[in-house]
Amino acid sequence: MNIYVNEINGIADAIVSMHMSKRSWTREKELEIRSVCEKVLTRAGRIAEDAEEEALTRYEAWMESLLKWGWRHITMLRFIDISVTVEGLHRAGQDDWDSHAARFNNRIIRSSTRLASFGYEMSDWYQDKIMPTDVALAFLGMEAPKVLEKDGQTYVKTVNGYIREDMQDSADVKRGLYMLSIPSNFIFRVNLTEWAHVYKERNSGGTANPEVKLCCEGIADQIAQFQPRLDRELFLKIKN
Repeated sequence: MNIYVNEINGIADAIVSMHMSKRSWTREKELEIRSVCEKVLTRAGRIAEDAEEEALTRYEAWMESLLKWGWRHITMLRFIDISVTVEGLHRAGQDDWDSHAARFNNRIIRSSTRLASFGYEMSDWYQDKIMPTDVALAFLGMEAPKVLEKDGQTYVKTVNGYIREDMQDSADVKRGLYMLSIPSNFIFRVNLTEWAHVYKERNSGGTANPEVKLCCEGIADQIAQFQPRLDRELFLKIKN
């Protein structure tokens, strides 16, 4: 499984929102905030290695204030958006992740078992833990029959079982034999407030599937690489 945090954006908007709440906003202040953020942050939202010291100091002061208040006043943190791509989480784990679709404002798209075909592949976590029957038979030097007759119907051998001959090319039928260990790729967006909820539910200290926990913690690691202040302590603290 590979995890990619693509970008974090909306930080300037979140800082501006803080000044709105305190009635200290002016258009000049907003333009100043946006100018400083442009100097400090890369296009993807990382803190630039060559950021000007003065600009970085001002940015860090704003971020400290934003997070000081934002963990309670969570609308401010909803302005911060995180884009993530995940490659190879197993299909059952994808179901677990999909359960948070409302938290993502439905901004999640995954590999379809209807529009794509899968073989005997499985996610990394399941490697060497399980063995499909066909793979086991091949290992034993045995071969299942290519055709079966049942109740006057002909069934043909395919991945993980048999399909009625007249339906062997139907994507809707084929996916009925797919195992939950098949790898799934997906992309999603989530704001910081809602991400905190997902982290609380799926982190390594909870009861989620082991590979889902690895996914969750891997995302948390990469978020902190972009923005060190956005760490696990903050995620657990944010009210949502």
